[in-house]
Amino acid sequence: MTVPKEMPEKWARAGAPPSWSRKKPSWGTEEERRARANDREYNEKFQYASNCIKTSKYNILTFLPVNLFEQFQEVANTYFLFLLILQLIPQISSLSWFTTIVPLVLVLTITAVKDATDDYFRHKSDNQVNNRQSQVLINGILQQEQWMNVCVGDIIKLENNQFVAADLLLLSSSEPHGLCYIETAELDGETNMKVRQAIPITSELGDISKLAKFDGEVICEPPNNKLDKFSGTLYWKENKFPLSNQNMLLRGCVLRNTEWCFGLVIFAGPDTKLMQNSGRTKFKRTSIDRLMNTLVLWIFGFLVCMGVILAIGNAIWEHEVGTRFQVYLPWDEAVDSAFFSGFLSFWSYIIILNTVVPISLYVSVEVIRLGHSYFINWDKKMFCMKKRTPAEARTTTLNEELGQVEYIFSDKTGTLTQNIMVFNKCSINGRSYGDVFDVLGHKAELGERPEPVDFSFNPLADKKFLFWDPTLLEAVKMGDPHTHEFFRLLSLCHTVMSEEKSEGELYYKAQSPDEGALVTAARNFGFVFRSRTPKTITVHEMGTAITYQLLAILDFNNIRKRMSVIVRNPEGKIRLYCKGADTILLDRLHHSTQELLNTTTDHLNEYAGEGLRTLVLAYKDLDEEYYEEWAGRRLQASLAQDSREDRLASVYEEVESDMMLLGATAIEDKLQQGVPETIALLTLANIKIWVLTGDKQETAVNIGYSCKMLTDDMTEVFIVTGHTVLEVREELRKAREKMMDSSRAVGNGFTYQEKLSSSRLTSVLEAVAGEYALVINGHSLAHALEADMELEFLETACACKAVICCRVTPLQKAQVVELVKKYKKAVTLAIGDGANDVSMIKTAHIGVGISGQEGIQAVLASDYSFSQFKFLQRLLLVHGRWSYLRMCKFLCYFFYKNFAFTMVHFWFGFFCGFSAQTVYDQYFITLYNIVYTSLPVLAMGVFDQDVPEQRSMEYPKLYEPGQLNLLFNKREFFICIAQGIYTSVLMFFIPYGVFAEATRDDGTQLADYQSFAVTVATSLVIVVSVQIGLDTGYWTAINHFFIWGSLAVYFAILFAMHSNGLFDMFPNQFRFVGNAQNTLAQPTVWLTIMLTTVVCIMPVVAFRFLRLNLKPDLSDTVRYTQLVRKKQKAQHRCMRRVGRTGSRRSGYAFSHQEGFGELIMSGKNMRLSSLALSTFTTRSSSSWIESLRRKKSDSASSPSGGADKPLKG
Repeated sequence: MTVPKEMPEKWARAGAPPSWSRKKPSWGTEEERRARANDREYNEKFQYASNCIKTSKYNILTFLPVNLFEQFQEVANTYFLFLLILQLIPQISSLSWFTTIVPLVLVLTITAVKDATDDYFRHKSDNQVNNRQSQVLINGILQQEQWMNVCVGDIIKLENNQFVAADLLLLSSSEPHGLCYIETAELDGETNMKVRQAIPITSELGDISKLAKFDGEVICEPPNNKLDKFSGTLYWKENKFPLSNQNMLLRGCVLRNTEWCFGLVIFAGPDTKLMQNSGRTKFKRTSIDRLMNTLVLWIFGFLVCMGVILAIGNAIWEHEVGTRFQVYLPWDEAVDSAFFSGFLSFWSYIIILNTVVPISLYVSVEVIRLGHSYFINWDKKMFCMKKRTPAEARTTTLNEELGQVEYIFSDKTGTLTQNIMVFNKCSINGRSYGDVFDVLGHKAELGERPEPVDFSFNPLADKKFLFWDPTLLEAVKMGDPHTHEFFRLLSLCHTVMSEEKSEGELYYKAQSPDEGALVTAARNFGFVFRSRTPKTITVHEMGTAITYQLLAILDFNNIRKRMSVIVRNPEGKIRLYCKGADTILLDRLHHSTQELLNTTTDHLNEYAGEGLRTLVLAYKDLDEEYYEEWAGRRLQASLAQDSREDRLASVYEEVESDMMLLGATAIEDKLQQGVPETIALLTLANIKIWVLTGDKQETAVNIGYSCKMLTDDMTEVFIVTGHTVLEVREELRKAREKMMDSSRAVGNGFTYQEKLSSSRLTSVLEAVAGEYALVINGHSLAHALEADMELEFLETACACKAVICCRVTPLQKAQVVELVKKYKKAVTLAIGDGANDVSMIKTAHIGVGISGQEGIQAVLASDYSFSQFKFLQRLLLVHGRWSYLRMCKFLCYFFYKNFAFTMVHFWFGFFCGFSAQTVYDQYFITLYNIVYTSLPVLAMGVFDQDVPEQRSMEYPKLYEPGQLNLLFNKREFFICIAQGIYTSVLMFFIPYGVFAEATRDDGTQLADYQSFAVTVATSLVIVVSVQIGLDTGYWTAINHFFIWGSLAVYFAILFAMHSNGLFDMFPNQFRFVGNAQNTLAQPTVWLTIMLTTVVCIMPVVAFRFLRLNLKPDLSDTVRYTQLVRKKQKAQHRCMRRVGRTGSRRSGYAFSHQEGFGELIMSGKNMRLSSLALSTFTTRSSSSWIESLRRKKSDSASSPSGGADKPLKG
């Protein structure tokens, strides 16, 4: 190994890092980071990133070209730019260029302004952060520097309550032993204080002169996004020292309760872990977006077909007829044949007919989605007064998908439960504490219990802590050694920070609510954790202060699922204390504890059955010689440059064995308010809820019963606990067999293997009689998610009403969601509150974050957030359903009105020699979509609703059309297109037929091109306005203003464009002076407009009337019921005002109305509870939903795809 020239010779003797090769700059692939203190010249050789951050995308020079380039990445914008270019070619353009450029520029401008505004605020934020001041040690002097000028290798001084400027190695602090306290809210959302500590060799570098001479070099991992891990080594004074995450202060943290500290910059700017974690969330698209992309391609194909038909017509007409009129209608100079004339005509018609897909469609969709998002943000019924937290739509692209959810994947702790932990019970040396018994020996319920335990003997007790079993306190006071050791462990084995604001007033800052509850319990029972330093823990044991030497902390992680501390008591005895999950810890106990283990296991099962969270406690005595030898191996593992985590885990595993069992704790995590009601309501909406939790099986099952996911009325609850692939497969097979046996009517006479190979297996299983639930453990789930078994697991789970997965890892949560997304083709929603839910939230179609006790990482990764699970019912059943309904009605109407508008040109082509002449005035073509018809359809898309919000919650079956995608699909699209084409036919041919023979009042011929254009355009605007009036289900003042206001604006602009004033100013543009006034003054024209309107609208009215009476859907029935109720209330009010004093019978006869008895018998007027709604759908009001659901299930392939065989009959 060679030593570089810059490296002091003494460092080579101390042991150099494994690779001294020159590192690539930070913009390349960096293998390791090297930073030398107080040596900018040396560190600049590596070209590390500066501490200037840039989250903005543009500057003044690049904004226009870059933004336009980004916008033209959109296919629609490129398409309209192509059309604009075509319109600039005189030979093929029969429209002025502004008919396309005005809408295109308007859309590009609106988008650019939005992007510029967003980027301005990003610039502002960047400047604010980059210009913060920091004290940097330069040439032995502390100087004020802006954050952007801080470099790797600089030494920075931080003061209390200051933000950390970069990722720093903590060198020293004002606190003893180089300790400092930080708050990491900007990193992980947790507001609890955390402790960081300088390594002993640098903790004495407290004054400037010593720090100025510090020339240590850090060799560490390259920049990465792992917030909880850091691996590095400090080389200084011929020695090397291991560095871990406990020695690091990350950018975004805030220094708390520490007067000052010094740190060495390791990562700066974009290399910091905060910036490495600021990657963009995966872009999610809705099913309607994907369908629209397909439909737009179909429309474009239809447009091309129309262009080809008209082009062929032009070629034939020019060949057969046009050649006879060359004197009057000569070809353009470039046209030399009828074929070439048809070719040019094709492009002309592509330009004219392009309005079947107007650019305003995309803008309108985004405006509507933005409005729906604001409704969610402004909903006071989703505002949590306790936390002052509103609901927040963190995206605007998924609102309508909220109305189509079929599967909900929920975390348990903090999502279904409150994540506020209470020490409830414990087991110590085989005896269970926490239950209270009456004089007859029966367990007392909470309301029957006596006063809670009196902790007045302990002046440091937390007055909020309640415990009901006095025998535990008696055992403590009697000096029971096992009980004392139990609480001693709880007071020592933790990472809680203690803050004492005044004498005796202790405040604990815990990283998890569980840990805080356990330390508080120990405090009240006389073992008070008082303070800690990096090397000591001080505990007041029954009033006596005892300081333990802290030798090691074996920290908790998701793989170990336990934590340990090694301490030396004042007598010099070394002991390891450990607490952790029972599944992990019980396998690491000494064999001599078997009898105690059996008793404690019984207690654990009892606690878990009550829905309590359990931990097992154990200890182990270590002799001095063994500890010294083990500590040496631990040091070697911590210094390893590669696989450091694995090596440390192996060393920890060795010492955490043959431990002695002390007992177990049981903590209560109560259900959130409204959880059972929410789950019941969502289940009635045909939404399946799966709970994915890290808790043990018994606890999760008990919570399942508490929140009514599991009920005693269920046919069977299947529990899968197999440890091998074969065991899991067999358990799943038996579950399916039991479900199939209960539904012989579906598959009587078939062998099981025939059913398994059926392409309709999923629908067969989902149609089984009875209600089932599936509970599966994490180790079984690992096998069930393997490629050869995932389908069997999915088919079994989807046939169950409820699914609970226990002991699952964050990765398994995401895998389960991905499995359902992949094979069921259903909209999925994941909801959680912790960092372990982030992967699940990002994987699902819709991610919802609960802003709870575990920080805000889940919220930051989510699409929607609120503070309580119960708000989910309102998000889906009200906002989601309305958003889906509004978007579907908007799209149906939009395609209708544009086909009605555009297809008139197609029919006109057959009467104008296929010359690409337009029917309408070019200004009307320009303004139709952006002025005359834009606002009414926007108002409907933003405000419309079929039933009020109370009815949406009262009748959850109303949610099902969204799940089945009934309101906008290919069939509905073709119906809208057919209606638009029908309207266009009448719109053209009725005025055409009338004008052929009509005359004016003075007897002159009525027919002329401009009069015809005005008549058709006026008919169109009136017809589409009446149509949107029919489509609007909920009228507001805004709807009235926009609809009637748009009509008024149309007439105002029409008369203005045919006025003398505009002709005087622009004589070449506005030649037809007085045409609109003269045309609309003719009674024949108004009769034509009225006839066209009636003939266009009446079939729609008739069809809807017949459907409402013969085959109403559930929303029609609910609206009718609501009208009847209003009528009843009005009649009762009238009856009270009459004030009759006669018999009650006459009063009844007065309020009675004909046909009401039949209504009662039909059940349509009954105010049904949510629970009764499952039987409400037996009548025609929703039978169509059920039949379509069965049809959908029958036609859907099983997840296994086309390889499966159909059921044999």
